[in-house]
Amino acid sequence: MKDFEKKAKAHALKNAIRYNGKASSGAVISGLFAEGLKKEEVKEYSKKINEIVVSVNKLSLDEQKKEYEKLQGIISEREVREGLEELPNVPKSGVVMRFAPAASGPMHLGHAITGTISSLYVKKYGGKFYLRIEDTNPDKVFSDCYKSFKEDSDWLFGNVTEYIIQSDRMEIYYKYAEKFLRKGAAYICTCSPEKFKGFVNLKENCPCRNNDLKENLYRWKKMLSKDSKENYKQGSAILRFKSSMQDSNPAMRDFPLARINENEHPRQKKKYRVWPLMNLSVTVDDIEYGMTHIIRAKEHMDNAKRQKMMYKVLGLEKKFPWTYFMGRIKFNDLPLSKRKIVAAIESGDYEGWEDIRLPTLFALKKRGYKPEAFFKFAEQRGLTDVDKVMDSKDLFKILDTFNK
Repeated sequence: MKDFEKKAKAHALKNAIRYNGKASSGAVISGLFAEGLKKEEVKEYSKKINEIVVSVNKLSLDEQKKEYEKLQGIISEREVREGLEELPNVPKSGVVMRFAPAASGPMHLGHAITGTISSLYVKKYGGKFYLRIEDTNPDKVFSDCYKSFKEDSDWLFGNVTEYIIQSDRMEIYYKYAEKFLRKGAAYICTCSPEKFKGFVNLKENCPCRNNDLKENLYRWKKMLSKDSKENYKQGSAILRFKSSMQDSNPAMRDFPLARINENEHPRQKKKYRVWPLMNLSVTVDDIEYGMTHIIRAKEHMDNAKRQKMMYKVLGLEKKFPWTYFMGRIKFNDLPLSKRKIVAAIESGDYEGWEDIRLPTLFALKKRGYKPEAFFKFAEQRGLTDVDKVMDSKDLFKILDTFNK
C-alpha cells in the first residue's frame, strides 16, 4: 500500500482524538480497509499497525491533534465505521447470541472484554442474549459461580434474556447423544487412551467404529448405568463422533462427545455419571436456543468445525450460526488464569477474589469501574481477528478515560 505508515498513523490519530487520546488497532485496520487494505494482508501489516498505535497513544491529546492536521489530507474521505460494524444475515426479529464462560472461577476482565461485544450487538439489533454457565466438568466447577455469574452479568451486560446452566440440561444432551448413535454418526469406544492415540497417529479406524447400532446402544446403556456390577468404570468407555480417522488434522479424528466421571458435582451431586464434553453440550444448546450469530475466540476454530459437522449430520447445516473469531488480548502482567489466582489466594498472596489487585469483576466494581467503560472499549475495538499484547496500565488508562 502506498504511504502505508503515514495512512496508518493518520487513522490512528483520528481514532485517538475521537476516543480521548487512545486509539485501537482494530479501528485503524477498519480505516485502512477504506484505503484499499485487503483482509488477507492484515496479518502482514498487523505488527507495524500495533507499533504505530502504541506510539500515537504516547502523545498528548494536543500533540495528536497537531499531528493529525499534518496528515489528515492523505487519507480517504470515504465513510469509515463509527460504532459497531454491521453483522450479515440479521433476521427481522433480531439476533440470538450467547456468552458462555466456564464455571471454573469468577468472571474477570477477560470476560468483560469478550462478552460485552455480543451484548452490544443484541442491544443494536434486538433479539435475545443468553448467558450460559458451562459446568459439565465436575472437577472444575467453582460453586459460587451460579450466584456470582448472574450478579456480575446483570451489572455488566444488563440485557441477559435467560441464564442457562448446562448441568441442569443433562437429559437433553443424552437425547442428542442417542440421536447421533441412531444416525450412525457416533459410537462407544472402549479402547484405552493409549491404544486410540495409536490409531489416530496411524490414521487407522478404531475397531469400535464397526459396532452396529444394537451394540452401541448396549454400550451406551452400560455407560449410564449406576449398577457397579455391570457398568463401565470411569475411563473405560467414551462416546465418540464419527468424523474421519484420515482427517489431515489429528485433533479432528473421531473426537470425543461424552465420558464417565464419577466425582461429585457441586450442583448435581451424584445424580449423573456420564458428562457431555464441550462439543456435544455446546452444539445441542446452540441448536435448541436457535443461535444466529456467535462471536468467539480464535482458539475455538477447530471446535466450530467439529460443531458444524454435527449440525450437518442432523440436517441443520443451513442453520449453523454465522461465526466470527476474535483475536486475543494478552496481558503481560495480569493473572487471568483462574488456577493461578486460586493458588495465589490459598498461599496468601491475595486476600480473596475481591482483592483490588486482581482483575475479577468483583474487584473492578470495587475500584469504581462502570459497565459503560467496557462497552466503549468493545465498540472501539470492534470485530478484529488481530491478536494484541498489552500492559495492564495501558488498558486501565483507556478504561479510566471511558469511565469518566
